[in-house]
Amino acid sequence: MPHVEVRGNSIRVKWWSGEYKLDADGKPTKKKRYESASGPGPGIPFKDKSEAYTFGLDRESDVRNNRHQPRTADMPMVEYCDLWEQALDLLTNSERTYRSILKSVIKPYWAQWTVSQITPVDYDSFKKYVTNRYSESYRATILTVFRMLMNDAILKYKLRKETPIIESRRRGRYQKKQTRRVKRELPIEAVHQLAVNAFHVWGYAGWVYIWTIAFTGMRPPGELFGLQRGFTSVEWPASDPDRDRRSEAQQRYAGMHALRVQHQLYYVDGKPTLAAPKYQSQRTVVIPPFLHEMHSALLASHDMPWAFLSKTGKRHLLGVGFHMEYWYPIRDGRSEKKLEGRYARFSRRGLPAVEEMAGEDIYRLRHWHKELLDEAGDIARVAIEARLGHELPGVEGVYSRVTIGMETRIVEYLQRVWEKRVLAQGLWVPPFPTRLPDDLPGRSFPLFSELPVIGRA
Repeated sequence: MPHVEVRGNSIRVKWWSGEYKLDADGKPTKKKRYESASGPGPGIPFKDKSEAYTFGLDRESDVRNNRHQPRTADMPMVEYCDLWEQALDLLTNSERTYRSILKSVIKPYWAQWTVSQITPVDYDSFKKYVTNRYSESYRATILTVFRMLMNDAILKYKLRKETPIIESRRRGRYQKKQTRRVKRELPIEAVHQLAVNAFHVWGYAGWVYIWTIAFTGMRPPGELFGLQRGFTSVEWPASDPDRDRRSEAQQRYAGMHALRVQHQLYYVDGKPTLAAPKYQSQRTVVIPPFLHEMHSALLASHDMPWAFLSKTGKRHLLGVGFHMEYWYPIRDGRSEKKLEGRYARFSRRGLPAVEEMAGEDIYRLRHWHKELLDEAGDIARVAIEARLGHELPGVEGVYSRVTIGMETRIVEYLQRVWEKRVLAQGLWVPPFPTRLPDDLPGRSFPLFSELPVIGRA
């Protein structure tokens, strides 16, 4: 019920606005937010308490029937963006991306608007501005963030009654929707050439790195950067710090080789940090024997907690300029460099470019792994998607489950691909690297790094 109070010669009425007060994190509390008025219009006072009371009853009726527009709807967009940003609760990388978009695109564009002023026409102008200025992927992210802003303004903060984002599907010039970019054929010989180039650019670690992506589908570079010795098939599952998971995995994968995708590695506030994989997709990936042997040889050649080290062999791969110093020479090749005299030992051999991968990101190898499994024709879709860190949508995802038989089939198939399409074809394979001395008493290797960890275990 409205509350009327008399102050000197003026009469004021208060009523509930339909909103709740926010806490320090920008989340609604149980405390109601009230609005007030000293007259039915600007500069017009109430005649008496009865008129003020009736005015308050009308406002509460508007609230109950969703006709009321709270006064906070006049909140400037910049202020609302700050409020929305404070309430973000995402993984570090996603939160950083959203904050960057708010700061560099959304807040500058809408600096002169309030939340309630934005119309569908204004949104269409904003969409055209973003389309003409930014790449397709970044544009999609910007529009997604703006859509989230408007949805929260309606459902959470009650700053608007309806969204300005109206998608018209059957108007305007017809444009065929490009669902996916057409990929060039990538034969296994091209993947092998990438691995050969990687060996000469990076050493044995490069050779194993390429084949690990191609035969596991792990997400590069984060999941490969974050692969620790204790989660490789050489040590896992016996090394798993989670006792229940360790016991279950030892029973399930007895006689098989499997690695654990538990983290990705990236910078947080300028410091290397282990975080959960994308979409919290921690998973176990069974691997064929040939890949297990590669990992065993690689880990026997160094005593660091990381599976893949930099060219110097003394640190992890974060911050080494991976694309410029590693990937581009592997993909695009390099010219031969010959020196004479005392500097002849620094000469380097030329490497051919891999034409099938021209301009491609290393992520293409993850796609190639999916294509390779699809070629088999008899591997269950749920097993393929789980291996890639995806979940099947709908009823299929609810009722499907990856069985040990499916994983055994994957291992057998991948091993046969290696033997028939690489070894049997006579493609070059490097010798295993020189092992570290293992005859020292009590010699042991660190299984895990001491970097901070964020995200779900």
